[in-house]
Amino acid sequence: MHDKGLEDDILAAVDAGFDAQLAFTRDLVRFPSVRGQEHTAQDFIFEALKSRDLAMDRWAIEVGEIEHHPGFSPVKVDYSNAINVVGTHRPREEQGRSLILNGHMDVVPTGPLEMWSHPPYEPHLEGDWLYGRGAGDMKAGIAANVFALDALKSLGLQPAARVHVQSVTEEECTGNGALSCLVRGYRADAAIIPEPMDGKLVRANVGVLWFRVHVRGIPVHVLEAGSGANAIEATFPLIAALHELEVSWNEERVHQKHFEETDHPINLNVGKIAGGDWASSVPAWCSIDCRISIYPGWNPAERAAEIEACLRAAAQKNSFLANNPPEVEWNGFFAEGYVLEEGSDAERLLETAHMSSHGKQLESMVTPAYLDGRVFMLYDDCPCLVYGPYSEGIHGFDERVSLSSIKRVTGTIALFIADWCGLEKTGSD
Repeated sequence: MHDKGLEDDILAAVDAGFDAQLAFTRDLVRFPSVRGQEHTAQDFIFEALKSRDLAMDRWAIEVGEIEHHPGFSPVKVDYSNAINVVGTHRPREEQGRSLILNGHMDVVPTGPLEMWSHPPYEPHLEGDWLYGRGAGDMKAGIAANVFALDALKSLGLQPAARVHVQSVTEEECTGNGALSCLVRGYRADAAIIPEPMDGKLVRANVGVLWFRVHVRGIPVHVLEAGSGANAIEATFPLIAALHELEVSWNEERVHQKHFEETDHPINLNVGKIAGGDWASSVPAWCSIDCRISIYPGWNPAERAAEIEACLRAAAQKNSFLANNPPEVEWNGFFAEGYVLEEGSDAERLLETAHMSSHGKQLESMVTPAYLDGRVFMLYDDCPCLVYGPYSEGIHGFDERVSLSSIKRVTGTIALFIADWCGLEKTGSD
């Protein structure tokens, strides 16, 4: 931004609105928007955007509309409450470049409540930290998108280009929410997703696969356990084989641009196990839910086939499993990773805005976690800047986000909007 006075005014406006932004963020955290329960939080954001005179759109994800898209992830749950919300700003005269400000409303489960220092849905302030489930991942980011626009409006200014403010679901499990927005027709010249990235820009991001492995056993009374087959214990060699595959995939990092120096980019997680019916009965069934990442450029279907082959090979080494092979169910993320190539105009403007707001150079990073940025990068050729505040404890206990970092990131977004979209005066004059 060449107008230093306007730049200072925008950052001052962000600062002046920060108390309201923090209150808004805390309101968002109070909604327990775990999978299947996002609708009430989405109702809240719908009304908030509507009150700002945006053109509103709200819909439940329709599997039939997206299941044939190459970015679709298989889903086994009801989407009745998987609500997406989009508020659209349209200028009086389209002069600048269009923008999507995206964020996800869904949060992961809390885990045992007694392991939190404070109730997870009662936002708690302590020093520079806002605590609560979803505070960092990523309700602070959603609020930053909204209040960056508010800061401009407080100066009598608005983007001189179309801006879509998106609040989506399913980011934590399929990515189908952002995909549904794309299929519905929401496109722009660039996108920003303020995920909790410690004030850094994501350069490369892995893809993710979710799958469930079902094993059947032979139930008998424990007094004759040797004549049965324990389904729970039968998963142990399968898990071991999957970890061997994980090691193999990690060894390939030396051939993967941007991941050569990453210590452990491919992470397998056995995130859930269920099995058996009775402590004194040899269990007849067991299911394990797993997650593993894949490098950008790797085809999810090909790697899924490799996982199935790995499990078949492990089963052949087990006398029971060889005749009772495990079944694999693909039940979530089936997502490819992406790389944000250097040199785009969008990145250059983000670097400038970051310097003005943070007073230091923008750093980039790679991340071994899923991001909705892949929807924009892979399927719409849209530069997506995943860049957000400093957080700790996301997906764990005592999740928290830095207040000063939120303010600086909001300032960056507001400055970016001013440069990327251009500005015009609000009102009809």
